[in-house]
Amino acid sequence: MTRPCAPEPALPRLEPGASTLVDRRSERQALDQLVADALAGVSRVLVLRGEPGVGKSALLSYLSDRIVQLRVARATGVESEMELAYSGLHQLCAGMLDHLKQLPAPQRDALATVFGRSSGPAPDQFLVALATLTLLAEVAEGQPLVCIVDDAQWLDDASAQIIGFVGRRLAAERLAIVCAARTGNGADGLARLPELSIRGLRDSDARALLRRVIPGPLDSAVVEQIIAESHGVPLALLELPRTRQSADLAGGFGVLDSRPLATKIEQSFAERLLPLAPETRLLVLTAAAEPVGDPSLLRRAAEMLGIDMAAAAAAEDVGLLYVRERVEFAHPLVRSAAYHSATAADRRRVHQALADATDVEADPDRRAWHRARAIPEPDEGVAAELERSAGRAQARGGVAAAAAFLRRSAALSVDRTSRADRALAAAQVSLQAGAFDAALEMLAVAESTPLDALQSARVGLLRGHVMFAQGLATDAVPLLMAAAERLTQLDLGLARETYLTACGAALYGGPASADLLLDTCRAARALPHPAGKPRAVDTLLDGIALLVTDGRAAAAPTLMRTTSDFSGKDVPVDDCLRWAWVATTGPNALWDDDGLRAMCTRQIRVARDAGALARMPAQLAALGGSYARSGDFASAASLMAESNAITEATGARLAPYVEMVVLAMRGSETEAVRLIEATTEQAAELRQGIATDVARWAAAILYNGLGRYEQALGPAMAASSSPLNMSTAMWSLPELVEAAARTGAVDVARDAVEQLTATTRPASTDFGLGIEARSRALVSEGDAAEAMYREAIDRLRRTRLRADLGRAHLLFGEWLRRAGRQFDAREQLRTAHSLLGGMGVDAFAERARVELLAAGETIRTGVAGSRDDLTPQQAQIARFARDGLSNTEIGARLFLSARTVEWHLRKVYSKLGITSRKQLRSALREGDPTIAHL
Repeated sequence: MTRPCAPEPALPRLEPGASTLVDRRSERQALDQLVADALAGVSRVLVLRGEPGVGKSALLSYLSDRIVQLRVARATGVESEMELAYSGLHQLCAGMLDHLKQLPAPQRDALATVFGRSSGPAPDQFLVALATLTLLAEVAEGQPLVCIVDDAQWLDDASAQIIGFVGRRLAAERLAIVCAARTGNGADGLARLPELSIRGLRDSDARALLRRVIPGPLDSAVVEQIIAESHGVPLALLELPRTRQSADLAGGFGVLDSRPLATKIEQSFAERLLPLAPETRLLVLTAAAEPVGDPSLLRRAAEMLGIDMAAAAAAEDVGLLYVRERVEFAHPLVRSAAYHSATAADRRRVHQALADATDVEADPDRRAWHRARAIPEPDEGVAAELERSAGRAQARGGVAAAAAFLRRSAALSVDRTSRADRALAAAQVSLQAGAFDAALEMLAVAESTPLDALQSARVGLLRGHVMFAQGLATDAVPLLMAAAERLTQLDLGLARETYLTACGAALYGGPASADLLLDTCRAARALPHPAGKPRAVDTLLDGIALLVTDGRAAAAPTLMRTTSDFSGKDVPVDDCLRWAWVATTGPNALWDDDGLRAMCTRQIRVARDAGALARMPAQLAALGGSYARSGDFASAASLMAESNAITEATGARLAPYVEMVVLAMRGSETEAVRLIEATTEQAAELRQGIATDVARWAAAILYNGLGRYEQALGPAMAASSSPLNMSTAMWSLPELVEAAARTGAVDVARDAVEQLTATTRPASTDFGLGIEARSRALVSEGDAAEAMYREAIDRLRRTRLRADLGRAHLLFGEWLRRAGRQFDAREQLRTAHSLLGGMGVDAFAERARVELLAAGETIRTGVAGSRDDLTPQQAQIARFARDGLSNTEIGARLFLSARTVEWHLRKVYSKLGITSRKQLRSALREGDPTIAHL
């Protein structure tokens, strides 16, 4: 039978924002609820994920139609804009900049700098993120706000990271963020945000849409074929019929196309461009290459190409391009089709025209980027222009953009020396941006050209830094050492800094790096001393080198001077930020808790004032460890909550050092063991030996507290025998002494005491000597033991180490009871129980209670109050509020808006049974007040 022929179908046109929603009931309900929540003051974030053409933009259009009561901010990612730092964020915030004056000064300055409204030092990206959160929350206070971001996979890296950061920190703002992003394409910054997967239409809905948009007869076999090809993707259902003749649609004679769906849709758009006049196609290509969407810029570029803007009408007639207040494509794939289907020569022509049409004063970086794409071969002038753009990007904090400019600059360099320098600079900035593969690629580019001695040394140095940044500390040390050796004759200051980095990497690597650390320190000892007054960083290197090669006694004076330097105000801010993580080696190695606290407090304040938030977690963890040793778990939790907020924002990975120790001291066996095992497993995978040692130390504390000394002995021996660790190994020695003494391994205990003594005598702090006395008492008898216990208590009473003091009373009480001195034992055990129980050092407190029972005394266990129901974040906010910080100041510490801080405080008041901030001081346990001024 002959199948009837049909006339050519009149297929629907697509306009920006136009959508034909078929079904999508659950998706629309989700968006409706999001709007309702934002109006009610409940923040919502949603990422619509799906393949190209599946209807994400249509859903965003639906959302736009629903938010008449809310303020809307928009941004659209464009592939060619991905290298321009903060371009997406600028789109989103452009209409809000009149609110900048209401932000705290550091945040206001950070946004003004990245948006080019003022000059100043490059702000930390996460200070920019905090400023963005504050800005959006401030705007939403006046009117509920919805931020809509389409094609988020094409956002520049900085913008994507910041939008993701803001989305993860929202709670009680009248604010919603909705992003549309392709499945599996970029936008890593949006990871961990709530997602709604957008899939193709069901077959029944796909048939309904197809029959709705295609008039005339449709063969049922053709319908099924198009549905099969389209996978229910709405845009494909609209576009695929355009690739078929009328007879195919009516008669079903077509052949199934096996190309990827996105390719087929893009090809459909490309085929719709072909019949257009050459000047219209060139105009569409110019618009595709110009992501700003500025009609004036497009008009100027068209004039330079000799194109009349009237040519745009033909593209509009077929539903591809619209020139209105902005230049808009019917769909992002139209832009892609126009650009990728053009010849290379035409692409270069339009980029040159756009470069010429761009104001060199107002937008030099975009002009440089167009020029770079307009030339077919290396050009030193363009390479130099890109290099200047990289400098401007770095000044705004856009390290990813700077790296992109420098990579292209190196590729376009004519002069070999300049090419190597630019490639090295690109590698350095790529390393800062966390783009490790790109950094290594640029180092390979540099090595492909003849290098002088300094350039060659810099290649090795950067390669070592990349290895270390990737967590491969053991691999990094030899590279850093080789680079330092080369630099010794070229730049002594840089050579010393490189040796110090190698020391830090070896310390981080743990026992596996012990030999490398020794070799590094021996080489550092052989270095000549710099002329003039040594820098604090030089003294630090000398101290660590002496510590490793000659021991604590030889190193103590130098390390104590380093602690004093980094605790004071004379060390430059840049050196504080770069080396604080290594500088804590000194006070840790010398039992100098006061020095450690002073140093960390100073470094945290410097980092906060500089907006260098990513530098803070290591110092917060070190200070948190000191508070934990003091038994001030609330302050330790507060510091770790702040550290976790930063690492969550930055994506950094820091082992839960303080959390393990706190859980161990509390005797929370199930939680502690789970965390210790997870940390040990991760440390082995990442080759972080230091984390393994801390996990073993925590295990020893846990089992000593529980009185299971046999189980404590193994991890204590393993941690204390580490040939490298300058702190955890010695901190494990008292645990080893206690476990060995209690299990009858007296020789092991005595040997551990002698090792401990070698660590406590050089600085002779009350902390160290008190711990030594407590440990020596365990292997002593009679009057000597009693004298040691009393000395331990006397010395530790003069420190802030209340948990160690409580343990000294406990051990003394246990000894007295076994000596038959029940009355004296009860006095010590009551003190121990009161101290340890009051701090929450529960396992050791339980030991004291059991001993009291054995000594003939009954003691009631306390009942925790409602304050213990506070989450760590709530407890932290409550403490900051108690100490006088405003909601805005608390928000800056914790990456929260002031409104969210107030929301959390209301929950705190409810749990504590109070009604105001004034009542917090009496409602909360008093902690160390020094935390307030960090």
